[in-house]
Amino acid sequence: MINSLPEAQALQEELVSLRRDLHAQPELGFQERRTARLVAEYLRAAGLEVREGLADTGVLGTLQGAQPGRTILLRFDMDALPVTEETGAPYASQNPGVMHACAHDGHVAIGLTLAKLLARHVGDLHGGVVFAFQPAEEGQGGAERMIADGALEPKPDLALVLHLWNPLPLGRVAISPGPVMAAADLVRITVRGRGGHGAFPHQTVDPIVAAAQIVTALQTVVSRNVDPLATAVLTIGTIHGGTAFNIIADEVELTGTVRTFATAVREQVLPRLVAIAQGTAAALGATAEVAIKPISPAVVNDAAATSLVHAAAAAILGEANVLDAYQTMGSEDAALFLQAVPGCYFFLGSANAARGLDAPHHSPRFDFDEAALPLGVALLAEAVVRYLA
Repeated sequence: MINSLPEAQALQEELVSLRRDLHAQPELGFQERRTARLVAEYLRAAGLEVREGLADTGVLGTLQGAQPGRTILLRFDMDALPVTEETGAPYASQNPGVMHACAHDGHVAIGLTLAKLLARHVGDLHGGVVFAFQPAEEGQGGAERMIADGALEPKPDLALVLHLWNPLPLGRVAISPGPVMAAADLVRITVRGRGGHGAFPHQTVDPIVAAAQIVTALQTVVSRNVDPLATAVLTIGTIHGGTAFNIIADEVELTGTVRTFATAVREQVLPRLVAIAQGTAAALGATAEVAIKPISPAVVNDAAATSLVHAAAAAILGEANVLDAYQTMGSEDAALFLQAVPGCYFFLGSANAARGLDAPHHSPRFDFDEAALPLGVALLAEAVVRYLA
C-alpha cells in the first residue's frame, strides 16, 4: 500500500520543478494551451487514459484500479491572472501582465505528481481516480463548460478539491462541513442622467452625484437588512463616468459583487440592492438600470466527504493541525462539481511569514512555501487510498 507522506516527499524535487516551470509560463483562462499540453503528456507518460479539449483547454485523466469499485474525481485549476508579477523570484512570470497569483501552478504540480504516485500503486486501488484539470476558474465559467463537455460522465461517486492557501501557515489545513466559500454575483449598475456643462449643473441631471449617493446608500443593504447573525458582503469595485473636468456626463457605470452563503440571504440582498439603486437614482432625477449575473453558487461540503478528508489530513499533519470551522467569502466555481457530486473543498496552508512568503492571493507579490506541495500530494493520496481501499 501507499506510504503517502514519504512517497510524496521523495517527489519534492519534481514537484518544485513542475511548479516553477508552470509559474514562469502562466496562461489566462481558456488560453492554457501550453499548460494543457504539458498536463496531457505527463498523464499519458504516467499511464493514464487522457481526454483533451473539454472547455477548449481542459484535460481529464483517468486511472483505473486493478479491482472494480467506486470512482473519485480530483479537480485542479490551471489558469493564471492578469497581474504583473513583483516577486523578483528566479522563476517569475515570463509572460508580461500575466501571473500565477493564486497558486494554480501549485495545484497543477500536485495533481500531476499525485497521478504519477497513484499509478505506481494501481494494483492496490479498488475503483478509479479521475484527474480533472480545469481551465478558467477565475470568474470565466470554466467549471460549467467542463461539466457541459462531459467531465462528470460517467458520474463519479465523490469529488475532492484542494486549494493552497496563504491565509493559513504551512502545516495547517482547514476542512469544514457545510458552506465554506460564498456564492458570488456580479452586479452592474448603469446610472443615466442628462449631461451638460460643469458650470451650469442646474441644466443637467448629474449621474456622478447620483452614483455617489447610490454607493453610500448600498452600504445599508447588509447593515440594515441582513440579520447580524447571518453573513453577506456587498462591494462596489469600479466606477466609470465622465470625460473631462468641466463636463457633466450622461452616464456612469458601477460594478461590484455580492457574496452570500445562504440562498435565503441572497434572495433578500439582491432585491434590496435593486430597489435602493433605482430609488436613489429616481430621487435625484436620474435612472438606474441594474443587471445581476450569477458567477458561482456557494461551495458546500458533504459531511461524509469532509470526515474522510479530515481523517486523511490528521494522519498526515496531526489532528492538532486540522481546523474544522473555517469559511471564506471568496468564491470558487468548483461549487458546480460539488453540486453534482458529494465532495469536499479544503484549504492547505502554504504561507511562511519568516521567509516572506505570505502575501495575499491575487497580489503581484504572491508566492507560497513549496514545502506545501508534497503535503498536498500526500493528503490527497491518503484520502484516495482510504476511499478506494
